[in-house]
Amino acid sequence: MNTLQVVLDLAGIFVFALSGALVGIRKDLDVVGVLVLAGVAGLGGGMIRDVLIGAVPPASLTDWRYLLVPALSAVVALRFHPSLGRIERHINVLDALGLGLFCVTGSAKAMLYGLGPVPAALLGMLTGIGGGVLRDLLAGRTPLVLKQEVYALPALAGATVVAVTWELGLYRSWLAIVAAALCITIRLLAIWRKWDAPRARDLFR
Repeated sequence: MNTLQVVLDLAGIFVFALSGALVGIRKDLDVVGVLVLAGVAGLGGGMIRDVLIGAVPPASLTDWRYLLVPALSAVVALRFHPSLGRIERHINVLDALGLGLFCVTGSAKAMLYGLGPVPAALLGMLTGIGGGVLRDLLAGRTPLVLKQEVYALPALAGATVVAVTWELGLYRSWLAIVAAALCITIRLLAIWRKWDAPRARDLFR
């Protein structure tokens, strides 16, 4: 389980950091700005999770791999980023992949630290959306979770699968992949079909 946790964590960091780097490139930031957005997007959600569950110092500050992966993502983005007209589509796909991986690792780590299924699921969701929120705020964009297609709910769905099966003693490694795939699928469907959460003006009309 520890090995799977690290592998999924690093994979999530890579794709989220890549999305952060691409946002920086699209915003015409310099190399330092691209590196900062990559690091914040890749590590922000996990650091928030670790602080909240008392896993301090956060893994991203004690394991060199957690710092190397965002830097590699930034280098890859700088070297191979597509034309500006295609970047936004890739950002959304990468963001969905990172969301799915992080909601699983966040929920699983919270359960490892003795939290119940409800707070673990919420922390899984927070792990998934935290880095993207910080990335968008630093880039001067309204965070996706606040304005675009259904975003936090797919993360909550994936995290809930992990938390509930763990609580029932049914959790297995393959269920982590299923939970991540569920989150990614719902998020990509929301982008494709433009599913939106209800807005204030739509309620109680």
